[in-house]
Amino acid sequence: MHIHILGICGTFMGGLAALAREAGHRVTGCDAGVYPPMSDQLRALGIDLIEGFGTEQLALKPDVWVVGNVVSRARAADGAPKFPLMEAILDSGVRYTSGPQWLAEHVLHGRHVLAVAGTHGKTTTTSMLAWVLECAGFQPGFLVGGVPLNFGVSARLGTSNAAEGGVGSTFVIEADEYDTAFFDKRSKFVHYRPRTAVLNNLEFDHADIFDNLAAIERQFHHLVRTVPPSGRVVVNGLEESLARVLHAGCWSEVRSFGAVVSDFTAQGEPHDFLVLQHGQVKGRVQWALSGVHNQLNALAAIAAAEHVGVLPAVACEALASFQNVKRRMEVRGVVARAGGDITVFDDFAHHPTAMRTTVDGLRRTLKPGQRILAIFEPRSNTMKLGTMKAQLPWSLEQADLAFCHSGGLDWDAREALAPMGERARVASTIDELVQQVVASVQPGDQLLCMSNGGFGGVHVKLLTALKV
Repeated sequence: MHIHILGICGTFMGGLAALAREAGHRVTGCDAGVYPPMSDQLRALGIDLIEGFGTEQLALKPDVWVVGNVVSRARAADGAPKFPLMEAILDSGVRYTSGPQWLAEHVLHGRHVLAVAGTHGKTTTTSMLAWVLECAGFQPGFLVGGVPLNFGVSARLGTSNAAEGGVGSTFVIEADEYDTAFFDKRSKFVHYRPRTAVLNNLEFDHADIFDNLAAIERQFHHLVRTVPPSGRVVVNGLEESLARVLHAGCWSEVRSFGAVVSDFTAQGEPHDFLVLQHGQVKGRVQWALSGVHNQLNALAAIAAAEHVGVLPAVACEALASFQNVKRRMEVRGVVARAGGDITVFDDFAHHPTAMRTTVDGLRRTLKPGQRILAIFEPRSNTMKLGTMKAQLPWSLEQADLAFCHSGGLDWDAREALAPMGERARVASTIDELVQQVVASVQPGDQLLCMSNGGFGGVHVKLLTALKV
């Protein structure tokens, strides 16, 4: 089969392209931003890429056009379509589908799908679960919205012997609640039909497509409806929103984690803790990760893996060698200074709650006197709208200083951060931001850069400026 992917350079669609190529299909694709590293990764797989969405691509005549959710029916100021190729596809009457739908039909069908959903921690928990199954001998397939360092790739088919229903027929997928495509406004995860569904947490997000938390809860319940009677729903017992989701109806086995009375709980610090099942110690996790959020992510992965027969003790042992995910508290560089080295971190946190838990996780690892300089940009669609700007001082409460890149915002970042007083700085450009940080930095400081984008290369710019 020849598939042509519109929006191929996105994390999800790029992973789908890799899976399709590994399965033996001919894959081509196009995007508005065909540039490294995704372009290099795809071309290395033998995937031809085209810049833009021109109608001349109709001449490729693929068996099916796979449409990413970056594509819309939007028009430019002059009235011209923003995606002329999509208009031509619709006019010609050729076959097209969404990425999640293609994945469901050609990769996931017949396999034991373990889907990880939640506002926060999806990528990390999906990576943990895939690694646990790998260590247990399952050779799982997976599709992750990042690059798990243990695997070095964001997607692979794994061993599929679904017909036998045995070891190797598992597929772990990051289950996103964002909409599927311009022609399918259901959440992506509704297509995946998991036998094991992890509901990691649930808060308001994606203000560009959801009106309120209740609208997102409704989509989560649609996911729960697809889990079979023999399936398992793994749910964070600390979340009232998830309790409401399950109260609306659940037809599968439920296993909880996190709360005192949950099936799976933890005792100890996030970097070294015991795992208990129904109050009985089943194993111990000692690893390099920090933060209560990662402790909860681990419990979710352990509970999900048990559903396919992995003993919690085996899962704990596997997590000891888990190396985290690229762009999750990733050390980008260390600058030696008398009195204490300065470390620059890169993290994907962008929702206020994720930012708070990330700062808290780093704080727990520091020695007395060490400072955290939180450097961030409100880049997600929700944050750009200013929906959660009032939560920023709360999210940065444990940072010693905060530096905000306000470029492109329609709301006043200085006003939003005013409750932080002199602890907050705002800059309209990356260069100005770097100058502010360099002027404030002290030996031993931890520079925590948080964004769900490239952040204008701020990490390299900071390291370069600090070494002068």
